[in-house]
Amino acid sequence: MIQDTFGRVHDYLRISLTDNCNLRCFYCMPEEKYAFAPAAKLMQVHEIETLAKLFVAQGVKKIRLTGGEPLVRKDAPKIIEALGKLDVELAITTNGIRLNEMLPELLAANIRAINISLDTLQPDKFLKITRRDLYHRVRSNIELLLHHGIRVKINVVVMKDLNDNEILDFIALTKHNNIEIRFIEFMPFAGNKWSSNQVFTLHEILSEIATKYDALPITPEANDTSKRYMIPGHVGSFAVISTMSAPFCDSCNRMRLTADGKLKNCLFSKSETDLLSALRNGEDVLPLIHESIQSKAKALGGQFSGVFKNIDTSTLENRSMITIGG
Repeated sequence: MIQDTFGRVHDYLRISLTDNCNLRCFYCMPEEKYAFAPAAKLMQVHEIETLAKLFVAQGVKKIRLTGGEPLVRKDAPKIIEALGKLDVELAITTNGIRLNEMLPELLAANIRAINISLDTLQPDKFLKITRRDLYHRVRSNIELLLHHGIRVKINVVVMKDLNDNEILDFIALTKHNNIEIRFIEFMPFAGNKWSSNQVFTLHEILSEIATKYDALPITPEANDTSKRYMIPGHVGSFAVISTMSAPFCDSCNRMRLTADGKLKNCLFSKSETDLLSALRNGEDVLPLIHESIQSKAKALGGQFSGVFKNIDTSTLENRSMITIGG
């Protein structure tokens, strides 16, 4: 069991497979011409499998593969196959572009829940946000997953004056589809030019939805990071991840392993623990894992608290979102 000093048991591991991506979303990547990590510095298939087995032996029950975009790795099928054999719930977060190519491998690994990042339902705005004209492929692949009975969650980073006027359009998708829309408050990371006046809060999201729908709260599950709701008569549901306006750190059970093998005990943690170098040097990695989680701050990496409008981004110490893995 991996436990921190606040009694939180950590049984959910997010593994980033790469910092590379086939999109260029401005809030995730610092710039269009980005220097991705060379392949030799990334965890290799056998190293990912070795570390994953170690975490599972310590009580991890769920592993989520992230990126960058995890499916751009050429050896992603081998990684998915290896982790699919572990006694753990395996999930993935993707931008959806390569799902049609990778569907056989995903089904074979018994991945039954996939999160897709999609911030707009307008093709022209998709091009503006991602700098790539691939909207229709993503929508087609969402339909493909639903056809195969895979649970779909759509992650929507909501930003004022960008896509806050599409909230009701996203909710409409849940009318006849078993989809959970997850509205995410815009968070600060290195290079994403975050400012507090871009954050569209939990309260504002619910107020916008209330103009048309009567939403009812869903009883939260253990360690939920989102506040979940249903609308009578809708097949699907929606949720809000309110990191900035109403943090949920008290029940956090998540650990993050970056593509270059660094363990982050919080999305906003300053420090990282280099598991990959230790593994390659033949060292015992297990004590490093426990030391990292034991040093976890109570909330938000210890970097900020209170009113998010008072955050000074110049004082934050963290990676860009694409190199953390979400």
